[in-house]
Amino acid sequence: MRLTRAESKAANKRALIEAAREIVGRDGSKAKLEDIAELAGLTTGAVYSLFGGKNELMAAMVDDYVGPLDLRAAGAAGAAGAGGPLEEVVAEIARRFLRMSADPQAAGKMLFETRVLDLVLNDPDLRGRLNTSIRSTEGDLAALFTGREHAGAAVTGEQARRLARALKALLSGLGQGVVLGAHEAGEADEEFFVEAARALITPKVLGPA
Repeated sequence: MRLTRAESKAANKRALIEAAREIVGRDGSKAKLEDIAELAGLTTGAVYSLFGGKNELMAAMVDDYVGPLDLRAAGAAGAAGAGGPLEEVVAEIARRFLRMSADPQAAGKMLFETRVLDLVLNDPDLRGRLNTSIRSTEGDLAALFTGREHAGAAVTGEQARRLARALKALLSGLGQGVVLGAHEAGEADEEFFVEAARALITPKVLGPA
């Protein structure tokens, strides 16, 4: 089946973003446009035609960035796997995130995140875009928590946002320890992840209703 012009353009954009992820994951801020285009099976001219240049392609890649070890995916899977009270969905997200952290491909994801930081730290525009992506991940998690029952009341949007930020920080740190093999016995099992995540559901973290 032949692609329309719009479909071909979208496919080429996606190919370049995926290639940029791989080359940046390998080379960080030293990533070359020629290497990205070659990996995507396109020319550097296609980059300028589709994005306007390397900086714009890097910006699109950062916009496409999911976040530490794909926490957004863990949240989506957790919501699908658990309904009901806030504690249940938080526990399921923690379980999913542990499995993702223990996956053999997690080391490659963490390396990519390190390379992205290398790329954006000296570029205010890219840093701003990365911060937007991070806030978007937190927003998606907050949406999963808002309205959930906790302590006899529905979780408010502000409470959900505060919890999402704390949970993201906690699981990202614990997940990195799993990837690096830094945890002692019993500190990287499911019970530990779940209880650590649930321990965040306190009045001080949630704030006022």
